[in-house]
Amino acid sequence: MNILKIISQDILTQPSLLIGLISLIGLLALKKPFNKVMTGTLKPILGFLMLGAGADFIVSNLNPLGQMIEHGFNITGVIPNNEAIVAIAQDVLGKETMLILLFGLLFNLVIARFTKFKYIFLTGHHSFFMACLLSAVLSTGGLSGALLVLVGGFMLGAWSAISPAIGQNFTLQVTEGDNIAMGHFGSLGYYISAWVGKFVGKPEDSTEDIEIPEKYGFLRDTTISTAITMMVFYLIAAIAAGSDFVVELSGGTNFIVFAIMSALKFAVGVTIVYNGVRMILGELIPAFEGISRKLIPNAVPAVDCAVFFTYAPTAVIIGFISSFIGGIVGMLILGFAGGVLIIPGLVPHFFCGATAGIYGNATGGKKGAVVGSFVNGLGITFLPALLLPVLGQLGFQNTTFGDFDFGVIGIVVGKAADLLGSTGIYIIAGLFLLALIIPSFMKTKSPTLNNDVEAYE
Repeated sequence: MNILKIISQDILTQPSLLIGLISLIGLLALKKPFNKVMTGTLKPILGFLMLGAGADFIVSNLNPLGQMIEHGFNITGVIPNNEAIVAIAQDVLGKETMLILLFGLLFNLVIARFTKFKYIFLTGHHSFFMACLLSAVLSTGGLSGALLVLVGGFMLGAWSAISPAIGQNFTLQVTEGDNIAMGHFGSLGYYISAWVGKFVGKPEDSTEDIEIPEKYGFLRDTTISTAITMMVFYLIAAIAAGSDFVVELSGGTNFIVFAIMSALKFAVGVTIVYNGVRMILGELIPAFEGISRKLIPNAVPAVDCAVFFTYAPTAVIIGFISSFIGGIVGMLILGFAGGVLIIPGLVPHFFCGATAGIYGNATGGKKGAVVGSFVNGLGITFLPALLLPVLGQLGFQNTTFGDFDFGVIGIVVGKAADLLGSTGIYIIAGLFLLALIIPSFMKTKSPTLNNDVEAYE
């Protein structure tokens, strides 16, 4: 059991180790020399660690911004936070969560090998979060023991393969044919953003082609433009919160200085993420050829949303701001409707909003990035509010999951269990199974569902 715990809790939840292991298997399958195996294994691991370090740096500087906004504008309510609810749920369903995570990865690999859903989900911490959600909602539906683990593992493995496939056509537009997929459980929000983008703008009008006068040429540097944009955010929040509150929050630093330094550190975090992404992509895609050729034909790596940031850096900031505004509008609507206030969490609005902006830009340019990510912001406000009653049955009334897919899966499975008990859960699992099987009897352009890479080459 200790070995099982190490594998499920210490390895599978670490995307850096998981992606390094996959790269190692791919390189060995290609019979690469020792030096290539070492480089190709370690660089993706180091790249993901760099990405994680940058993300942690971003989060650590977003947290005080959120506190200043709450205090300065006198907002109280529920802030969606994946990590917080997982920490609570682990005390109740820790063993079940870990076993669902392990079986979910195994089911994902089997599905990739034997169906047209060739996507291998490599974002371990999001798999962990989804395993936690499934263990919670399935247990309320009456499942327990081995049945809970098997059904939960199958649902996790199925959604890990299906969710990248749903919007792979959009993903290929984002990457211009780079053979990677979206491996993040905010995916439905990104695909909706891309779908909305098609109706509001044109892809030729890209955020990355915004013309900047020569005297403002420094704004073409992503790090500089991010720093200046965030300075405005932080200064407004610090002034609204008041110097006394910010000085206490910062441990004695002047409130203006603290706001400026936090904004600059945020920009540094984004730059670290970009550098980590470049290191990952430089080694992962070639190494994955070994998986695709030798073990799982036509396999496609599904990777974290931050990996896509380098494809449209300007859309990252536009998406974040537009999603955050959508979150504020959604919060006001909930307030007028008498519902629980969902305070816009800056972490989900940055990572999910930025990615929604990238997808909206790919199909609708600047207008697509703005409108698509705004819609995403509304989605990740209303869905957590609707998910709260489902989680409240387990005693998790004061927090909820923040990303789009968690809301959809949690609500659908939870409501099915509430209406029909375990029968409702089996119906949802059966629908997943049908979704996996039916495409095998259909003629598609590519052996991998929705992954027509040749059309973008």
